[in-house]
Amino acid sequence: KVLPACLLLALLLLAPALATENERGLIINLEAGELCLQSIQCKSGCCHRTSGLSLARCAPKAPEFHECSPTSIYGVYYKCPCESGLTCDTDKSIVGSITNTNFGICRDPQDLYRR
Repeated sequence: KVLPACLLLALLLLAPALATENERGLIINLEAGELCLQSIQCKSGCCHRTSGLSLARCAPKAPEFHECSPTSIYGVYYKCPCESGLTCDTDKSIVGSITNTNFGICRDPQDLYRR
């Protein structure tokens, strides 16, 4: 009888945190500036930190001609990935991916083909 009561209590506490698609929650659909652990929590899709010791916060994706990181599995970025429709023009080396230093510049892929 203790386990069902604990489960019910956990569900009651988590229910407000789990938001619908249009609502802001405590752990998902976070706005820019709110603390995060993974990019999936942020409305923008970018959980950003300025240094290895700083707290990560949701941030907007990088616009054209700004620094960016390619999308990674880590979920936290030092430079946000590009806005939709742009690509992060960078050296995609294995070492850069592991050390999280493979920063680039957001560019329109149509402009890359015109060069």
